[in-house]
Amino acid sequence: MTTKPKTASVRKRTSIGSRRNPEAEAAVLAAARGLISEKGYTGFSVEEVARRAGAGKTTIYRWYPTKADLFIAIYTTERSVSVAVPDTGKLVEDLVQYTTSIWRFWASHPAGSALRGLIAEAQGTPEALSALRDRFLPDRIADVRRILADAATRGELGLSEVDDKVSLWVGFSWFKLLVGELHEEEKIRPIMMQIAGVSATVKS
Repeated sequence: MTTKPKTASVRKRTSIGSRRNPEAEAAVLAAARGLISEKGYTGFSVEEVARRAGAGKTTIYRWYPTKADLFIAIYTTERSVSVAVPDTGKLVEDLVQYTTSIWRFWASHPAGSALRGLIAEAQGTPEALSALRDRFLPDRIADVRRILADAATRGELGLSEVDDKVSLWVGFSWFKLLVGELHEEEKIRPIMMQIAGVSATVKS
């Protein structure tokens, strides 16, 4: 009597119709986090995530149409754990504390360098640009917008100024991210005071 040799196999996790299988999604996100940590954004691929998670590529693409969308899902989860939104009742202090926190997250977490990769890819591919502009930015700037809107409610600035000040904050912070100057935390307060419209001679 002969026996067939045993072969190694990877357990496949499947989705439940159009709904997401929680176990499969958790495995996909865990695999994606590991891959980002090891290889960064440029070495990140849905194919490798699928292999590590034991999931089908078509399932992942149904949930996350591009690798940028999958990265955004990871980034959102990691950032929400690491970055709190302060509420000191003073605009400058809120901006300084929040900006310091997000810079430290970018500097210490693989998601920070991966974000640089997404920004770079967005300059060359319309899919990445759409993901960055339409699906990443709106949620990511919501915290800063809320800080500024709350300050407008307190009378620290005009409500019509909020959009422009959000743009100033994003421009400054992303510039520091892209040129690798996140260690220059001493630059945060003076710029946040400028964004808030507070004179350097006035204590926040």
